[in-house]
Amino acid sequence: MQSQELQSGTPPSSISAGGADNSGNSWGVALCAVLGGGFLLAALIVSEELGKQLAAFGFSLLGVSFFATVGTALYARLRHRKLKRAARILKYDAAPTLVSDALGRVHYVNEAGHKRFPNGPLLTVADALQEVFAKPATLLMRLQAQASQLGSASEDVVTRRGHLRLTVHRFDKDSFLWRMEDVGAGPARQRSGTGLPMLTIGRGNVILFMNDAARQFCGARLRSLERVFPELPLESGGFALALSPEGPRNCLVHIVDQTMGRREVYFLPILAGDRVARGSVGDSALDLLPLAILRLDPVGQILGANEAAQTLLGIDMSEPRFLEDLLEGPGRPVRDWLKLALEESTTHQSEFLRVKQRGGDLFVQVSLTRVVQSDGRRLLAVLSDATAIKTLEEQFAQSQKMQALGELAGGIAHDFNNLLTAISVHCDLLMQHRDEGDGDFADLVQIRQNANRAAALVGQLLAFSRKQTLRPEVLDLQEVLGDLGHLLNRLVGEKMQVVIDVDAMLSNMRADRRQLEQVMMNLVVNARDAMEGQGEVTITATNQMVVTPMNRDQVTVPIGEYLLVEVEDRGCGIAPEKLQKVFEPFYTTKRTGEGTGLGLATVYGIVKQSGGYVFVDSVEGEGTRFSLMFPAVQEPIAASPAPTRPNNAQIQGQGVVLLVEDEAPVRAFASRALRLSGFTVIEAAHAEEALEILKDPALQVDVFLTDVIMPGLDGPTWVRQALEERPNVRVVFVSGYAEDAFDGSHDDIAQAQFLPKPFSLEALTETVQSQFLQ
Repeated sequence: MQSQELQSGTPPSSISAGGADNSGNSWGVALCAVLGGGFLLAALIVSEELGKQLAAFGFSLLGVSFFATVGTALYARLRHRKLKRAARILKYDAAPTLVSDALGRVHYVNEAGHKRFPNGPLLTVADALQEVFAKPATLLMRLQAQASQLGSASEDVVTRRGHLRLTVHRFDKDSFLWRMEDVGAGPARQRSGTGLPMLTIGRGNVILFMNDAARQFCGARLRSLERVFPELPLESGGFALALSPEGPRNCLVHIVDQTMGRREVYFLPILAGDRVARGSVGDSALDLLPLAILRLDPVGQILGANEAAQTLLGIDMSEPRFLEDLLEGPGRPVRDWLKLALEESTTHQSEFLRVKQRGGDLFVQVSLTRVVQSDGRRLLAVLSDATAIKTLEEQFAQSQKMQALGELAGGIAHDFNNLLTAISVHCDLLMQHRDEGDGDFADLVQIRQNANRAAALVGQLLAFSRKQTLRPEVLDLQEVLGDLGHLLNRLVGEKMQVVIDVDAMLSNMRADRRQLEQVMMNLVVNARDAMEGQGEVTITATNQMVVTPMNRDQVTVPIGEYLLVEVEDRGCGIAPEKLQKVFEPFYTTKRTGEGTGLGLATVYGIVKQSGGYVFVDSVEGEGTRFSLMFPAVQEPIAASPAPTRPNNAQIQGQGVVLLVEDEAPVRAFASRALRLSGFTVIEAAHAEEALEILKDPALQVDVFLTDVIMPGLDGPTWVRQALEERPNVRVVFVSGYAEDAFDGSHDDIAQAQFLPKPFSLEALTETVQSQFLQ
């Protein structure tokens, strides 16, 4: 019966009646019916009470049997209809198609399957594949298990007859649909019959398959890649010597990576030694490879270009073309580069060139090989799209430049802070001896104000280098933006408005309030300039939960809760090629003299130093949106303690201060300022000198006032050594860098304070005096 059904290509009655799949159910239904009848008979011969119980149980079993029979019949009927509909669709499918049950037993074969397997009826799917490759059971079990879980599964396998794609779909819970399709193994497989040799390579360079052209070239069925190409590894797009019965042949090689660690190697025999083996290299032969290939004469005229080359360069060959008109960039004229490549003494040349006639930045890597033909010496150029490689190179170079600029900015800012500290404190010393009516007092005020402006510029450099002195605290962003709103509206002018929309349930964040305000002002000023002083700037702040790591702009934002702050304008926008440069220092899209190029670099540095992320989206002519993401914190906002300011009597102390500073001007004014306030000051130019001074056991020292970054031992290192002998001495660290730039190197020093540069005379004396009050 099954053989007849297979020959006719119609669904078998075994499925419509349940078949072998339902035999277990049929036995169960019959057993229930027999037991139910038995219990009814027993009820007639036993006592009345027991008979009622047996009769009830018997009727229950008969009911189960009845409903099971009806349900099975309905299920089988629905399944039969489903298979009949599928059979009408699959009957004329060009690929052999089978329907099997969960045990692999075949219930349907379409017409293509009968033609593929003409030797009698197929009992199982394994029988169908037994003629194709050995031991198919493992493969079938794996694919069926995947289809049971995912709904379908597919795998390309190498068989004795070629490449076969085996696909299985879950037909219903008890059956599967199998489809067997002969497929090409790569982009040129469908044209391999025209003479392009192709190998399928497995792990260990084992040859799994050779097409007819490859067997004809090699003269035999070989087992390892080394028997074909003795010099490994092969380079896709390059040339390699292949062994043939007529001798070594130079071949152009193309490699396609496949699944399961397999590769396909296509090779086009071109040269015998330095001579063309069989005529010239024609475009029809080159079209067999999915590589972009050009034939060039000595001056760079394109004699031929295959389809892949014409597509890559966006050209047609209806008119004469020269390579120098299409490509640029080897650092010398293209013709000189080609002339050099033709010389006998040079090896194969490879360069990265830019395509002129394509939009955007499109780079190609061009490899040249000499070809001697009957009409003279020629060049064969193999082109590959290298835009991704060039982009990575540029990004790496840019990251290196940014790192170098950051280090430079940090070092310059440190030196400037020392100079500005000297200017500010000497100005304070002069102002102490003058009142506001003095003629020089106004000049001193101007000096101090300009020193403060210079300190703000240094702060921007430190923000870019991420070594800025920050005072992070838990902030309520709604309060910060509310206090800042009036100032922002004054910044944008009367014809613009800043609209602030903050979520009422916004979480807290940790940042330096002053620097956060600087970030918002920089972004709003940029928006004002982009909108030419007219329009509306919108600032929104909401909570955002990142449930999976977010990858954007080569940055990965970890899982967690964030505050999302967006500053959006409807201005002129930023061109796509400029969008990724806006955070670079000294880069500006404004006209000359209108921008320093530090505004967005400062924003980037402050946000990064605060543990956040900044992204930009822009469309030319429509506007720009900056998105800031700060980690949310659950800590409450700490109450600000009332400032304790020592009076003049407290500042006039008698304590001993050991001042360690390698910058002579800073050391001089700090020493003078402290002495004027009544302190005894012992000076040291470096840490080693300070430790030498402290060897005197009779010397009494109350406070160590030391720079952090110095030649030789740094501040925390020498202080740690000194405290071993003098544990009760107080410590004040001074630096032009950020406090958190020292990687916690002084966290273990108890009661140490930090004084950032530049500082005022008042800040210096108050900080030192506060150590005596503890």
